Amino acid sequence: MSATRRELLQAALGAAAASLAGAARANEPAPAQLRIGFQKAAVNLVVLKQQAALEKRFAASSVKWIEFPAGPQLLEALAVGSLEFGLTGDTPPVFAQAAGKDLRYVGAEPPKPLSSAILVKPDAPLKTLADLKGRKVALQKGSSAHYLLVRAVDRAGLHWTDLQPVYLAPSDARAAFERGSVDAWAIWDPYYAAVELDLTPRVLAKGRDLSSNNSFYLASRALTEQHPHTVLALLAELTRADAWVQANRQEAAQLIADFSGLSLATVHLFISRRPVSPTAPLTPSIVADQQRVADAFARLGLIPQAVRVADIAWSPTSTSL
Repeated sequence: MSATRRELLQAALGAAAASLAGAARANEPAPAQLRIGFQKAAVNLVVLKQQAALEKRFAASSVKWIEFPAGPQLLEALAVGSLEFGLTGDTPPVFAQAAGKDLRYVGAEPPKPLSSAILVKPDAPLKTLADLKGRKVALQKGSSAHYLLVRAVDRAGLHWTDLQPVYLAPSDARAAFERGSVDAWAIWDPYYAAVELDLTPRVLAKGRDLSSNNSFYLASRALTEQHPHTVLALLAELTRADAWVQANRQEAAQLIADFSGLSLATVHLFISRRPVSPTAPLTPSIVADQQRVADAFARLGLIPQAVRVADIAWSPTSTSL
């Protein structure tokens, strides 16, 4: 399925979710608390937070926002019961499921293949992906950048063992990249946009043709089973927030910059790489795409066991509704 067709399907499903969320739900109690995990690049969640939209929509619930530097840390909090809902890239849920964490995929945004890259210094001798052989590459373990690098290694005809992966959180990875203690850095927006403007690195490869770079919303099992209409309402609010972002680019960029501390130029750059991003429950094609991510890590032995993504993909047509 083409990206355009997939976006259209996502939009249609988003509208359906909004309709379902508005249906009668008198018998469903509001969750006592709604703790939401997000990252700086979670545009739609940041907009909802800054507009206090969820506090208004779920007035009977205690809404709390918790920021994380990357998806693995966010999903660990979700798995131990410190969150009800959050957004990550494609790889963190695979690692979480393989580790036996109890969570559910509940929504997805369209692919963002231009929002991640493998970077090298402008004067680095590395010219092709094959030149990564024997080199130190910084990345956040279990992040979307991890899968991007797995795919890059495969495309270059190398083996994972040909690299020297250096597992670092984004801020530490940038410091290592600037010092020259690593040869390359696999990273996503907005960290990618920030370093692109500050250091003008050379892009060795982008996500295009390597990784769809999907974004997923995940929830606790309790939220999906006890409050399914709340989940649908969250997806509807996220789709509404994205429509506002698309119609108010300047205002949205300023709002995100004011909240995140990122420069306005950085925000404009990473938003420019973002397609229209309505949120909807996972389609079969998205599940299949995510299964390819899981299978790649299983083949390399980078996760403790193979997983079946469909097993934890929540559907709004389930009996929980």
